[in-house]
Amino acid sequence: MNLWAIFKIAVRALARNKMRSALTMLGIIIGVSAVIAMVSIGQGAQAMIEDQINSMGTNMLYVSPGNFRQGGASFGTGQANTLTDEDVNAMRREVPGIASATPLTRANKQIVYGNQNWSVQIQGTNEHYAEIRDWEVQEGAYFLDSDVRAAARVIVLGKTPAEKLFGSMSPVDETIRVGNLPFRVVGVMAAKGQSMVGQDQDDTAMVPYTTVQKKLAQRPSNSINQAMISAVSPKATTVVQRQVTELLRERHHLGQGEADDFNVQNMSDIAATSAQVTGIITLLLGSIAAISLIVGGIGIMNIMLVSVTERTREIGIRMAVGARPNYIRLQFLTESLVLSLAGGILGMMLGGAAAAIVARYLGFPSLVSSLAVAIAFGFSSGIGIFFGYYPAHKAAALDPIEALRYE
Repeated sequence: MNLWAIFKIAVRALARNKMRSALTMLGIIIGVSAVIAMVSIGQGAQAMIEDQINSMGTNMLYVSPGNFRQGGASFGTGQANTLTDEDVNAMRREVPGIASATPLTRANKQIVYGNQNWSVQIQGTNEHYAEIRDWEVQEGAYFLDSDVRAAARVIVLGKTPAEKLFGSMSPVDETIRVGNLPFRVVGVMAAKGQSMVGQDQDDTAMVPYTTVQKKLAQRPSNSINQAMISAVSPKATTVVQRQVTELLRERHHLGQGEADDFNVQNMSDIAATSAQVTGIITLLLGSIAAISLIVGGIGIMNIMLVSVTERTREIGIRMAVGARPNYIRLQFLTESLVLSLAGGILGMMLGGAAAAIVARYLGFPSLVSSLAVAIAFGFSSGIGIFFGYYPAHKAAALDPIEALRYE
């Protein structure tokens, strides 16, 4: 039994009805391309979300003050003055899994240079902020611990306010006005892009948090809006979250049964939840697209049954000259497999192109997964064998005499 000869005969048989063969493959082409395109788009969306979460910093945790209530009205999480810079210093000293931490204090201010002005949110941080956020300084340098201790009037600009105030000119060592106070620009951050909620991360400016506390914000002197923590590794974030919670409860003298007056948010949990959601959506889209593969398989079986009926006399002649039933069965299975594999290959090319076009239109990367390609290709092969077996078996079971009599 020469498999190459069987393959050539199958190709010639399919070539006799080119249009019918092409239309039969169309179902497999659409199915495979749909599976690859949907899975690739879903994985691209997942990668974009992960990149945006990672752009917020490495192994991140955020600690916010608790809820503030006055006159029975709740002002929401983060509005109380229950978190201080001393809490952050205690975390750095007593929690071994913390690589670095910074207080965050914020103030919305108008910044002015010459006749240009821009409204920006001022971030009060310490000298570790750029390291925690994994954010490079493009020009100049970030301010130092000595600037934090001295509450110095120095400022590091994000890319957006730097361009708004200075255009193409370098802002480093220039003096700008923040509110009514002069500040010296010591650095400009590299472009960071949008956050996962669409916020421009470059539209900000950083100054020592002590400067915000003493000169810009209307808050108690040691009160902060938030603490930003970087753990030593992604696996350490859960342990750090628990230890920070225990430490702050002890420092804030919270008894058993009392609610936390702070909130610790683990960005790894958010990343895991996002990955789970996009994974489910990708699986759902791929499963829906896979239905068209089933439809394509049914089309192959239908056409192969028609082919068996049309070639009944040919089958009878082959059997009469000595062809065994297994040979006849293998012949028709090969034809079915050639149809499905050819459709699968064309579908993979079409699906990859469609995924790239759609992803480019939507503005996120397209990741053509080798696993998705392998599954789609294997599925299309399985479709050819599964739906081709019954027509092949029916051809092999024909009685040679009856087949020769067939008109």
